[in-house]
Amino acid sequence: MNFKEFIQSDREKHNKYKFQGTFLDYLEIVKENPDVAKLAHERIYDIILSQGFSNLRSEDNPKIKKLYGSEGVKRYNFFTEDFFGIDKVIMKLVNYFKAASMKGEEARQVLYLVGPVGAGKSSLVESLKQALETADPIYSLKGCPMHEEPLHLIPKHLRKNFEESLGVQIEGDLCPVCKYRLINEFNGKYEDFPVETKNFSIRSRKGIGVVPPVDPNNQDTSILTGSVDISKMDMYPEDDPRIFSLNGAFNVGNRGLVEFIEVFKNDVEYLHTIITATQEKSIPSPGKGSMIYFDGLIIAHSNEAEWNKFKSDHTNEAILDRIVKIEVPYCLELNEEIKIYEKIINKSNFKAHIAPHTLEIAAMFAILSRLVPSAKVDPITKLKIYNGEDIVEKGTTKRIDIGELREEAGPMEGMKGISTRFIIKAIDNALSNSEFNCINPLSIMETMIKSVKEMDISQEEKKKYLGLIQDNIRKEYNKVLEKEITKAFIHSFREQAESLFNNYIDNAEAYVNKSKLKDVATGEELNPDEVFMRSIEEHIGISEASSKGFRSDVTSYMFYVVRNGGKLDYTSYEPLKDAIEKKLIASVRDLSRIVTKSRVRDKEQDEKYNAMVEEMKLSGYCSHCCDVILKYAANNLWKD
Repeated sequence: MNFKEFIQSDREKHNKYKFQGTFLDYLEIVKENPDVAKLAHERIYDIILSQGFSNLRSEDNPKIKKLYGSEGVKRYNFFTEDFFGIDKVIMKLVNYFKAASMKGEEARQVLYLVGPVGAGKSSLVESLKQALETADPIYSLKGCPMHEEPLHLIPKHLRKNFEESLGVQIEGDLCPVCKYRLINEFNGKYEDFPVETKNFSIRSRKGIGVVPPVDPNNQDTSILTGSVDISKMDMYPEDDPRIFSLNGAFNVGNRGLVEFIEVFKNDVEYLHTIITATQEKSIPSPGKGSMIYFDGLIIAHSNEAEWNKFKSDHTNEAILDRIVKIEVPYCLELNEEIKIYEKIINKSNFKAHIAPHTLEIAAMFAILSRLVPSAKVDPITKLKIYNGEDIVEKGTTKRIDIGELREEAGPMEGMKGISTRFIIKAIDNALSNSEFNCINPLSIMETMIKSVKEMDISQEEKKKYLGLIQDNIRKEYNKVLEKEITKAFIHSFREQAESLFNNYIDNAEAYVNKSKLKDVATGEELNPDEVFMRSIEEHIGISEASSKGFRSDVTSYMFYVVRNGGKLDYTSYEPLKDAIEKKLIASVRDLSRIVTKSRVRDKEQDEKYNAMVEEMKLSGYCSHCCDVILKYAANNLWKD
């Protein structure tokens, strides 16, 4: 790379998009493109929409139907790479911006995100701030500390004429500094006032203001609205704009956003500026100056305990009435939680090998800790249903309804439990402590157990979390591992599963339609094979009385998949997939036990064992993983 040329080329490209001209030049730009004068909420909404969205309709997507019923879901591309399992939250967020962009009441409300630690509140805000930084520059009055909209120069009595000519609505007034300059520098000739383009910047505090929690004993509203420069008070009167330092969060966040971090850690008096900034869209100027117009998104966030404490005080009603609250719970979908870990690990410098199901086991612990216990199903079954898997009640054909489980759990589900940060720290510790540069489900379980024991929580809660890992998760992992080893052990497992599936579908369809099956070899017409179908159904507890309903459900579902252009295979219907895999596992259980537990193998057993290990390696295991996991399997699976 020629560094000098690269730097010069970038500078030229950057300067090419810079604009400097007069207000008259700007008027021509607005006339050509009225969008350059849009307000803050509309700007953010357009940034989100510019990346597109997809409508996931329940009639086209079985999983969406299971999770969201007939509602469907909109998935916005702006958020898809960084946020998982909170589609409903993001839809509420975008709906707020849509209403605010049309100057609805939301445009005069604080957007408030509440949720447990590590649920993604700060990340959502950060994504909006970064989006502004990469957005097109805005046109502003040159030298204005609030980089305000140049159209504020137009006198009130002429605004209607300009609005009709430009095709925009003009809102707001000049800040005291620009008003002073207009009169004293430009003799009131607003058409000569210089206009320039400015980019949003977090670091340079351009269009993005941040208010961290402030010590109650040291709270100063100058952090919000700027201050008076004491050194100039001898030179100018106390209401002269030349003594104002408009560098508060609301000043610098004008045209963009102001973020309040852990907002309710501040005293209420300190937050009173929010009232006028939202409802009247104006903020106090320092000293004895007049109110200043403010156009920006005010976005705040905190945890639920602080919200409950704040809203319980009736004297806070004025602020509460100006808040749009959006709850940001933890992710409750297993597959989506795994994506969160993958995203974070991929951004780190860890290069260790991660065995199959490792992140799945970690995610299972996180989600089980967040779910409200149900009287209808066990925790693992509830986890699978929340993951969009099709589960039928044992011994019957009745599906367990996700809506009923959510109603039973109540609105607070997902607002408590193990945070994503806790799991990531556990994964980091497992990776750091690994001697073989490899982690697996067993090592992550050990690390999570150790981390839970070190948590500063009640003994009752600690006992609950340890029980989830040592009982629920370990039992589920044993089932997963048994299936994994069987798949590796049976040559062409997939083909055998597909064969059983096709055979079952043919028999079930003939049974439901009360028709005969035709033998391909002999052409003979045969009755449906009741014994064969029962040999599969019994593996998931379908009773003989319920078998008719189950077969009817299976064939109906298959027709639904085909009608919607889907492809049929043995994984198409979760309960049938589970039954087929269990049948195959049962068929080789004894042989698997001999192979994995034999200390001294004969030649044939040794060949089968080595073939199984190679098959597991193709599935993502390394040599060390195989050794550790197969030793664990030998001691914990297939016990008599």
